[in-house]
Amino acid sequence: MRRREQYKHLLNLFANSIMLLIEAAMFSYTWYLVYTPMLEKANRFWNRGNWAVIGMYALFMYFFTRTYGGYRIGYLRITDICLSQILAILCANFVGYVQVCMIANDYMPIHPMAALAGAELIVILPGVYVVRFIYTRLYPPRRMIVIYGEHSPKDLIKKINSRRDKYNVCATASVYLGYKPLYEKIMDYDAVVLCDLPTKMRNPILKFCFDQNKRTYITPKISDIILMGTERIHLFDSPLMLSRNQGLTIEQRFVKRATDIVLSLAAIIISSPVLILIAAGIKIYDRGPVFYTQERLTRDGEIFKIIKFRSMRMDSEKNGAQLARKGDDRITPVGRFIRRIHFDELPQIFNILKGEMSFVGPRPEREVIASQYEQMIPEFSFRLKVKAGLTGYAQVFGKYNTTPYDKLKLDLTYIENYSYWQDIKLMLMTFKIIFQKENTEGIDKSQVTAVKK
Repeated sequence: MRRREQYKHLLNLFANSIMLLIEAAMFSYTWYLVYTPMLEKANRFWNRGNWAVIGMYALFMYFFTRTYGGYRIGYLRITDICLSQILAILCANFVGYVQVCMIANDYMPIHPMAALAGAELIVILPGVYVVRFIYTRLYPPRRMIVIYGEHSPKDLIKKINSRRDKYNVCATASVYLGYKPLYEKIMDYDAVVLCDLPTKMRNPILKFCFDQNKRTYITPKISDIILMGTERIHLFDSPLMLSRNQGLTIEQRFVKRATDIVLSLAAIIISSPVLILIAAGIKIYDRGPVFYTQERLTRDGEIFKIIKFRSMRMDSEKNGAQLARKGDDRITPVGRFIRRIHFDELPQIFNILKGEMSFVGPRPEREVIASQYEQMIPEFSFRLKVKAGLTGYAQVFGKYNTTPYDKLKLDLTYIENYSYWQDIKLMLMTFKIIFQKENTEGIDKSQVTAVKK
């Protein structure tokens, strides 16, 4: 099994390369058969540019497939991989069509590109299933042992067990069992999960796993995530890591703000028909107000009024502030639909234009709820080092009901590893979560906030 493990990435690379070549070949067929004759008649294109056009299409396809995770065949669920492939093909063909129109300097027929997208889906999706089938047969789920500290690991085990195609938790052990018995147990398994261990006790186990070539999964602490974002200093023969702890630099904030202004103006223009349609549906349903405003926190703890489409009854918070629960009867039929596709958040593009929010950043919390979280997790205020966002790291990789501690760790990962490219990727990934129901799942009926009792 260990010898076979080293070839796992080669299998993935080979399969993904074949799929990309097939997609490029199918585009080549459409380009030469349909669009090139049209361009030659108009005498607008050089034949030697054909390979450049095909190469650009392949780059578009690679970019979108990689961004959405379509190449991670051994990592994501099969449904996620297929969704990623669908979105990548649609996006790449849309951009490819725009490229064709720009070359022709005119509108070209769109139906050949639509037919190409359909044909690619028919070929690629079954191919994904075949590769996935081979992958799971060659690389069965790893046998894992979870080593935990003071807190029960049952929540983490439940999450890991949701991916039985990839992981198989066979045993658990308390770190207080002692190092020697733990080391003996570790040798019986393929991988180790270190769940919320005290740093002093975690380090010896981590070094042992490193020495024995044991794959190790670790639930990071807040300090671990801060260290992830440090800058390496090599001025001396002793390595140093620098943590600036100031959020984004002034240059990053300038570029981010300029991008927000341009994109929010474009989004308002493009989405205006949808905004009007949703507003009419809310008004017709119960004659109540279309918008719902609420005080939220943004960078440095500043308070602003967030704008949302009203998705609940007008008396939904007569008993105080609380998050939406599973099957919440306060949500109206119109509200249930727009929450499912996240369109209740669309009016926040006006908050972005005003400079109160950004397109990407930690989701803004209500002051009263944030105060409750900070009583249990003082570090929760670390999220306020950057401006609140319409979407964010915790929205893409977490859920609506993600616990405050996990949400903090996800948002800190974004802050400490910020890049302009990461913002673009998270915005593109947001389209994917619209189709994933679990991301909008509310809290349990026994909860008022995302804190689990």
